[in-house]
Amino acid sequence: MTTVVKSPVAATGAGPWRVARAELRRRTSVKVSLAVVVLFLLMAAGAPLLGALGGWSPDEFDKTAIDPYLGGQPLGPLGGISADHWLGVEPVTGRDLFARVVYGAQVSLLIALTATAIVVVAGTAAGIAAGYFGGRTDAVLSRLMDLTMSFPSLIFMIAMMSVAKDVNRILLMTAVIGLFGWPGIARVVRGQTLSLKHREYVDAARVGGSGPWRILSRDILPGVAGPVIAYTTLIVPGMIATEAALSYLGVGVRPPTPSWGQMIAESVSFYDTDPMYFIVPSSCLFLTVLAFTLLGDALRDVLDPRGSRT
Repeated sequence: MTTVVKSPVAATGAGPWRVARAELRRRTSVKVSLAVVVLFLLMAAGAPLLGALGGWSPDEFDKTAIDPYLGGQPLGPLGGISADHWLGVEPVTGRDLFARVVYGAQVSLLIALTATAIVVVAGTAAGIAAGYFGGRTDAVLSRLMDLTMSFPSLIFMIAMMSVAKDVNRILLMTAVIGLFGWPGIARVVRGQTLSLKHREYVDAARVGGSGPWRILSRDILPGVAGPVIAYTTLIVPGMIATEAALSYLGVGVRPPTPSWGQMIAESVSFYDTDPMYFIVPSSCLFLTVLAFTLLGDALRDVLDPRGSRT
């Protein structure tokens, strides 16, 4: 009689998402963070609808909302907040801040989430391959991780973004940010794979004639899914901050396409005369990064308790 040894995930039926859902229901801070994340994701996805609801496009000038005799300062209190402009207007141009913020969320979160997806897919694939196959494959991929991590990434990002001219800036930023982000998660996945590949259920699958692809997809990948999910939510805020930093430094998304980092950079000149112009995009960036960070910390505590203690 042959005994079939199943993986713990298959045997218990309790995947990482079930544990995560239980933790989300228990912690108030996680619920609030998740609500903020969902709010900004919905805002980014519904940017065209919200812009139409507000009545202004992000590039539309409203000269009646600014005072030409005061250097283009917004008319009215709090940066020109009114029934026509819910969050006020930009100084000098009179562009609607609400429309700029929601479209900026779309651009900033699109770049950050797409770059995160590239990092997670590339890092997970490299980490599993290095940990499972070992030998020369592990040596080559590990040296590639070391080489990539040795570069001063921000300086190289600035240099690459400055040299490239007539290209799609959103696509280029996504590729550049993703290029330097994958080794961190690859190292985590490699370590997890090394501890999993000699487990009984993996040996049983190997003896039973399963090929490497089947073992990696059916036995190894579910075992590393928990840490990958946890670290993914911790990567996102870093990606958002990186996009904002590049746009703030003037090498990211170019006007008139809005992004939070670009808006913050432009608002610095007006922070003493129109603080709302600085406060609105800065608050959106702060809340998004904080929410993703708190959510990621909670998921790491649940899905990768050993990693949270290191």
